Amino acid sequence: MLSSFAAVAQQASLQGRVREATTGQPVVGCEVYVRGSRQIARTDSAGLFMLSRLAPGRQQLQFSSIGHEPLKTEVELPAAGSVLDFTLMRRDRQLQEVTVRAPQGRFGPQRLREVEGTAIFAAKKSDVIVPDNLVANLATNNARQVYARVAGLNIWESDQGGLQLNIGGRGLDPNRTSNFNVRQNNYDISADALGYPESYYTPPVEAIKRIQLVRGAASLQYGTQFGGLLNFELRGPEPDKTVAVVSRQTVGSYGFFNSFNSVSGTVKKLSYYTFAQYKRGDGWRPNAHFESKTAYADLRYQFTENVKVGLQVTHMDYLAQQPGGLSDAQFARNARQSNRERNWFAVDWNLFNASADWKLTPRSNLNLTTFGLVASRKSLGYRPNFVERTDNDAQQRELISGDFRNLGAEARYLTRYELGPSKSGVLLVGTRLYRGYNHSLQGFGPTGRGADFRFVEPVAALSTQNSSSDYRFPNYNAAAFAENIFYFGEKFSVTPGVRVEYIRTRAEGSYKVIDRDLAGNIDTTRQYSQVRTSPRGFVIGGLGVSYKPTEQRELYANVSQNYRSITFSDMQIVNNSLVIDPNLQDERGYSADLGLRGEQGQWLTYDVSLFALLYNNRIGEVQTYDANNVPFRYRSNIGRALILGLESYAEADVLRLLAPEASPGRWRWSTFGNLALIRSRYTASDDKAIVGNQVEFVPVVNLKTGMQAGYGPFKASVQFTYLANQFSEATNSPNSPYVANPERNSAVVGVIPAYHILDTSMSWERRWLKLEGSVNNLANAIYFTRRATGYPGPGILPSDGRSFFLTAAVKW
Repeated sequence: MLSSFAAVAQQASLQGRVREATTGQPVVGCEVYVRGSRQIARTDSAGLFMLSRLAPGRQQLQFSSIGHEPLKTEVELPAAGSVLDFTLMRRDRQLQEVTVRAPQGRFGPQRLREVEGTAIFAAKKSDVIVPDNLVANLATNNARQVYARVAGLNIWESDQGGLQLNIGGRGLDPNRTSNFNVRQNNYDISADALGYPESYYTPPVEAIKRIQLVRGAASLQYGTQFGGLLNFELRGPEPDKTVAVVSRQTVGSYGFFNSFNSVSGTVKKLSYYTFAQYKRGDGWRPNAHFESKTAYADLRYQFTENVKVGLQVTHMDYLAQQPGGLSDAQFARNARQSNRERNWFAVDWNLFNASADWKLTPRSNLNLTTFGLVASRKSLGYRPNFVERTDNDAQQRELISGDFRNLGAEARYLTRYELGPSKSGVLLVGTRLYRGYNHSLQGFGPTGRGADFRFVEPVAALSTQNSSSDYRFPNYNAAAFAENIFYFGEKFSVTPGVRVEYIRTRAEGSYKVIDRDLAGNIDTTRQYSQVRTSPRGFVIGGLGVSYKPTEQRELYANVSQNYRSITFSDMQIVNNSLVIDPNLQDERGYSADLGLRGEQGQWLTYDVSLFALLYNNRIGEVQTYDANNVPFRYRSNIGRALILGLESYAEADVLRLLAPEASPGRWRWSTFGNLALIRSRYTASDDKAIVGNQVEFVPVVNLKTGMQAGYGPFKASVQFTYLANQFSEATNSPNSPYVANPERNSAVVGVIPAYHILDTSMSWERRWLKLEGSVNNLANAIYFTRRATGYPGPGILPSDGRSFFLTAAVKW
C-alpha cells in the first residue's frame, strides 16, 4: 500500500503552450507525444496542453502539427504550476521534398500507429506507403514498384495504364483486389462489398498521400475479408495557401500520355482539394488502346475548433480495348500477338461521401460517414474458351452489363480512459449499415468491331453463344464492432475485439439456354427462373498482443476469424465452360501473425513475421471433363487449405550505417529487401486427388529488392522482382491440355512460370520544377502473371516488355 502511494506521489505533470515561431500565434490541435510512454495530448484554442502521470526527471517530447515542422526536444519536468513554452516553425512548402527523414528514422515504409483517428491498429501487421518518398513510375500506377516494400503481395499485370489494381497475398486471388476491403479515405469503393467486392476504380497514385494496408486482423473493424484492409488516403487541402497548383505531364512508350492537375487551398474555415486526370495509351500489344478520365473534389468546413464536416465526389470513366488471351503455343511463338480486335471494356464509376468529425472531449472522438456508389461496367467481345479460335466481324459478340447502386453509413466512437496509476485503455465501438443493389445482364452483342454496347436478339448463323441471363442482387448488411486496447504498464498491451455481422444476399432473375440442331440452327430456347435468398448472422472475434521492450522494438501477435460470403458470380449459371456447384457455401477461417518489428539506431527498419491462414470451404475452380471428353471448369468448395509462411522486410540507410556519427549530407543511399517464403497445401477435400496439392496463386518464393540513392536534388532507384512458379487452379495441372486441332486449345489453367523483372527510375528537382524518368522491365523479360478464365482473356495475358516514361511536374 505504501509503495503504491509512493509511486503515485512521485508522478509529475507537465503544462505547456505551443506557439508559432514567426507570428507568436497559438498552434491549435498540435499533438504532443511523450517518448517512451503511450501518452498523447493535443493543444486547445490557446495552444495549451497538459500531460499528467509522468515520471520525474528528463522527458523527451515530440510535437506534430499540420503545416508545421515536427519538433523533438528534451525537458526537465518543472515544479507544479509552471508552464513551458514551445515554438514550431511553419513548413516551407517549396522545401517539402528536401526534408530529410533519415535522421528521425523515417526512411523506408512506415507503419500505422496503435491509434489513428477513430481506428485501432495495435498488434496488427500494417504497412504505410508514402508515394512522395518513392522514386518510381507513378503516372502508370505501376503496382510492382509502388507496393514493392509490402512483403508477400502477388500482383497481376493486365494493362499499361494501371487502370485496375490486382493484388493478392497469402493465397488470395489477386483479381481486382477482391479479397481486401478496398477503401478511399476510409469508405468503400468496390462494386458491392458483399456480393461483388471487385474494385474497377483505382485512384491515381499521383493523388494519393498514403496507402494503408492492414492484414487479416483488420476483419473486426473493416469487414470480414481474409485479405484485410487496403485504404487509399488522398491528398488533402493545402492548409497555408489560398491557391496551390500541381501539374504533372507524362509521355511514354506505345503512345502513352498522362496529364494530372490539381488545385487546393484554404480560405478561412473552408478548405478544398480537387484534381483531374486524363490518360491514354496504345499498349504493348495490338488492340490494347485505352482512354481514361478521373476527377475528384474534396470540400471541408471547420465549423468550430471541435467540429469539422467534409464532402467528397469522385468520377472515373474509361474505355479499353482488350487484346485477349493467348494459348501456350501462341505465347511461345510471339507474346505480343493478338487475335482479338473486337473486345472492349467500359467503366463509369461515381463515388459520394459525406463525413463529420466531432472532438467530444480531449480524450473522445466521434466520426460519422455516409457513402454511395452509382456505377456501371460493360464488357463486349468474342471470348471462347478455346483461345486460338479465329474471329470475324460477322459473328455476334457476348455482352455483359452490370449496374451498381450502393449506399452505406458508418459510425465510430473512440475514447481513452484510465484504470489506475499504471493501467489505461482505448475503446473503439462502431456500427455499419449497408445496402447494395446490382442489376446484371448477360446476352448477345452486335456484330462488327466497334465499342457498341447494345443487346440484340440472337441470330443462329451469327452466334455460337448458348446462354443469356438477367439477374438482380439486392443485398443488406448490418454490423457492430468493438475493440479495446488494455495497457499494462508502458510495455505490454492486449487488444481483444469482436464483430457481430448480419448479411442477407439475394439473387432473383432468370437465365436462358439455347438448344441447337446439328447444323447449328436454334432449335429451342429454355428459360429458367431463380430466386435465392441467403440470410445469415454470425459473430467473429480476435485478439492481439503487443510487447515493447524498448521504444524502437515491438513483438506483436494476433489471431482473428475471417469470413467471405459467396459472390454474384457464384449465384448464377450462364457460362458454357463453367459449371457452379448449386450447394456452394461461404468461406470461413482464421488468420494469425507473430512478428518482430522496429528500428535499429537510425539506420535500419525491419518487420519479420510468421503467419498462418486457414481456409475452410475454400472456393475455387478445378478442371474436369464432360461425357464427350470436353474440358470445363467446375467451381465449388474445394476443401480446407492451410497456408504458412515467413514474411520479412528490412531497409537500411547505408551511409548512416557506415558513418553513424556523421551529420546528414547531400548524399543519400538506402537499400531494401522483401522476402516471403510460403508453404501452402490442401489438407482436406472430397476430391482425394486434390489433398496435398499446392494452393493456387501462391509462389513459394516472392522476392523484391532494390536500392535508392541520391545527391542533392537528384535521386535514382533500381528494383528487382522475382516470383517462383505458381499454379492457377487446385488440380495443379502443369499446362493446358493440347489437342491436335489448334482451335480447341485452351490456356485457362496451368503453371504460371517463374519470372524476374528489373525496373529503374530517377528524378531531379529544382524549386518549382521536377523531372522524372523511368524504364519498366529494363531487361525486356517476356513473362506473364495471369491465366484469365474469362474477362479480359481467356488465356495467357502477357505482361508488358521494356517501356520508357518521362514526366515534367511543376508546382506553385
